[in-house]
Amino acid sequence: MVAENSVTSPEYSVVVPVRNEAGNVAPLIAEIRAAMAAMGAAYEIIYVDDGSTDATPAVLGEVAKDCSELRIIRHKASAGQSAAIITGVNAAKAPTIITLDGDGQNDPADIPKLLAAFTADADRGRLLVAGQRTRRQDPWLKRVSSRIANAVRASLLGDGTPDTGCGLKVFSRAAFMSMPAFDHMHRFLPTLMLRLGGRVLSVPVNHRPRLEGVTKYGLFDRLGVGIVDLFGVWWLKRRVPRPEIESNRE
Repeated sequence: MVAENSVTSPEYSVVVPVRNEAGNVAPLIAEIRAAMAAMGAAYEIIYVDDGSTDATPAVLGEVAKDCSELRIIRHKASAGQSAAIITGVNAAKAPTIITLDGDGQNDPADIPKLLAAFTADADRGRLLVAGQRTRRQDPWLKRVSSRIANAVRASLLGDGTPDTGCGLKVFSRAAFMSMPAFDHMHRFLPTLMLRLGGRVLSVPVNHRPRLEGVTKYGLFDRLGVGIVDLFGVWWLKRRVPRPEIESNRE
């Protein structure tokens, strides 16, 4: 199911993967609209409902009645956070993508700061600006598991990114579409951008407690399940051909 909006040529597409977050939908969309409106640019908000079984679809439908910027895409069954992001980026109309988690822990007020860093770069087509959560507002187990996962990933991939798990990111749609798509790829976006010959810039951002509910993409998504993907990305990184250009005649 896809619900379209009235924004025909947005400059930015805000992609939000969501599953069973009925209580967080309306407050977060209101904050996103406020942050984007303050910038004065045309934008769209794409919510990808990853097979929610609660009232999330109904709440999104109600919000859409008074939000011309909102587009809704629904997966028939849950396919995972990366799949939801891929769906959203594929459907995006704008050249610049902003992602954030649907649980309200990422602060939309940080979006202008990330966009300022992104647009100031002359080669932003190959730049990923990633949020870095400096004061995590998560349960102890989640903080520890993320710390371990980040350390293992950094030692193997050397992507120089302290917090790949932060959902708040800015990048070009064209760069994302050049990346290989696979489950859990959202956790490896810095490495995939470097693999394209691009750069990654980390920017400190706010992190908030959940308004309602509990995490839907949990511990095993960060640790055990991600091990296979970690070595797969390591292999991909080593397989990039890097020819030396001897001459270039126009």
